[in-house]
Amino acid sequence: MPKQNYCLLSAGPLRRLTALVYDSFLLFALAVAYAGTVLALRVAISGEAAAVEPFRGWSAVFYGLGLWSWLGLFYCWCWRRNGQTLGMKTWRLQLQQRDGSKPTWPQCMARCLLAPLSYGVFCVGVLWCLGQSGRCWHDLWTATRVVVLAKE
Repeated sequence: MPKQNYCLLSAGPLRRLTALVYDSFLLFALAVAYAGTVLALRVAISGEAAAVEPFRGWSAVFYGLGLWSWLGLFYCWCWRRNGQTLGMKTWRLQLQQRDGSKPTWPQCMARCLLAPLSYGVFCVGVLWCLGQSGRCWHDLWTATRVVVLAKE
């Protein structure tokens, strides 16, 4: 049975952005690991000349989509595991469904696709949480919410 956490406050934009800054350090490390893996595979398949050859055309598109998927998988895994990334845990934030339960895989994947829209247009979708609902656009679109957990 999911916990009923209706008394928890919705997270504001500053706390969300600060958690994202914390997460960005980990995302950078994941991106470096991805790039290193792709480079090693390219060299193993095409030889040493591939190490200095930049991605062009479709290979650049596939590289970008792979990186996006890799970073999205990190977020989905963290959210499904306990509703928090490392940055969210530091700032006592948790992603939940409206009833307080963990988000589903489809909700997590949708958030990964839709959150850049909220952040991308001068953060209007994130600032939306200053309104009555306390939820950003991507929260509304995925039927989730980010709450501030009580101090333990």
